[in-house]
Amino acid sequence: MTPAPETAPPSETAPAGDTTPAAETPWRRLDARIIWVDGLYALLSLVPAGLALLVTDEPHASTLIPVLAVAVGGVVGAARDTLRWVKTRYRLTEELVELRTGLLVRRYRALRRERIRTVSTTARLRHRLAGLRVLTVGVGQPGAAGYEALQLDAVTRTVAGELRRELLAGSPEVAPAGGEVDDIDGESPGERVFARIRWSWVCYNVFSVWALVTAAGLLWGGYWLAQSFGFDGAGFVSGLLDWRALGPWRTGAIAVVGVGVLGVLGMAVAFVAENWAFRLVRVDTPTGAVLRTSQGLFRTREVNRDVSRLRGVEISEPLLWRWMGMADTNVISTGLTIWSMTPATTILPRGPIGVARSVAARVLDLDAGASPFAVPPRRHPPAALRRRIGWAVLVTVAVIGLLAWLGGLVAALPSWSWLVGAAVLPLALGAAVVAWRALGHGIVGDYLVVRSGLVSRSTAALSRPAVIGWRLRQSVLQRRLGLATLTATTAAGHGQYAAVDMPAGKVVAFAEQVVPGLLAPLVADPLLGVDVSPLEETCHRVG
Repeated sequence: MTPAPETAPPSETAPAGDTTPAAETPWRRLDARIIWVDGLYALLSLVPAGLALLVTDEPHASTLIPVLAVAVGGVVGAARDTLRWVKTRYRLTEELVELRTGLLVRRYRALRRERIRTVSTTARLRHRLAGLRVLTVGVGQPGAAGYEALQLDAVTRTVAGELRRELLAGSPEVAPAGGEVDDIDGESPGERVFARIRWSWVCYNVFSVWALVTAAGLLWGGYWLAQSFGFDGAGFVSGLLDWRALGPWRTGAIAVVGVGVLGVLGMAVAFVAENWAFRLVRVDTPTGAVLRTSQGLFRTREVNRDVSRLRGVEISEPLLWRWMGMADTNVISTGLTIWSMTPATTILPRGPIGVARSVAARVLDLDAGASPFAVPPRRHPPAALRRRIGWAVLVTVAVIGLLAWLGGLVAALPSWSWLVGAAVLPLALGAAVVAWRALGHGIVGDYLVVRSGLVSRSTAALSRPAVIGWRLRQSVLQRRLGLATLTATTAAGHGQYAAVDMPAGKVVAFAEQVVPGLLAPLVADPLLGVDVSPLEETCHRVG
């Protein structure tokens, strides 16, 4: 956010290049319904504290702190939103989207409309009940966390739809090219539905370490809420069974199972609420097409991505759940931030790998047989496995050495504790084999395919014209083993996608096959023709 210019207020200065005088485009307010919606929310947030004071004979500060915190948060939030409504104005001109806000510190934002990358609308339950939406206009860039350009919280549902169509199509008179956030069950002209929610996908989203975190949060919140109303939750649990008769092992097993079941149920409910009525569709617009996802039960969310900026698809398979065929699906696109709890690049909930590959082919507008994910990439040489085995042995030796040093330093540790480090070797060797088998590279049609990763095996299909440069790297160990790493640089996604530990003699030839002529100045170099120099070389296309 940039401060307002000191020379003149934004409303009195026409932006450079804007053909419409600023005076002819009036500033608009956010919808006033947000005031009474937040006021009602503040009153409701006071209800738990009031009930706790009425029910409890002798309330203690420690038990009232959680409900009082909720009450204070609701009141402060309502007051903040009231001030924000009073001091916020926005407008759309032919070339700019402008926003000015602030009470003590005035702020002014101006976003050129040709730079818009995403237009998303969200609505929490209280917004939906009042017919309001939060419109977010993004000009995200790879590697930028939270790079949202402008947010309107909140406008009516009708205004949000009009602004979305105008920003995506460039004209306020364009007819809707798809349903609104809540109208996500039907299919409109100009839409192609790529995927809908399948409730069997719940199984792919509940078995993770986050289930334990969810269970801990539910238990903590339930305990404090019960304490606020004078209910002894710990005493109730202790009276359910004769825990002494069960013994520590059975008690521990019951506790683990109970917490696990609670966490799984919590994750399942959260998945259903977040992905209710999920759809992935391609919507044609007068200026091209957008890839739209819409989802949500209590809090709805819709994200529109410009199809012309898509450069590929990336599918990731977590190691511990690979046996289930689990996969995460993301698009590789320019102008979409990837550092977010809910990144705009994600186009599918976590689900089966078969669905991810099928949807990826449709997003790339390819037949299933021509999809870059339909052809297994080339395996990397055994030398890449030897490199990983070497690292596994080094890690084991380091762990044994650390335990031996601690055994001599800490009297409580037995002198033979270093032998425990030997148990790391089988695990490290197994990880080395898995990491080697994950390596791969290839060319399928117009796409460069690279695959790597131990904890999460990632397969990226990047459009060959999107490659703007190469990075060739070879460490001392790689040089001894005849290996090299070739990294394609691009303006989309993570910015670089690497084929790790390729045969060094094939690196330049492969790069030339992907983008002919990009490495032409280096092909004649005898060193790079058969091997890669131990220094890093970065080459970029000019123009």
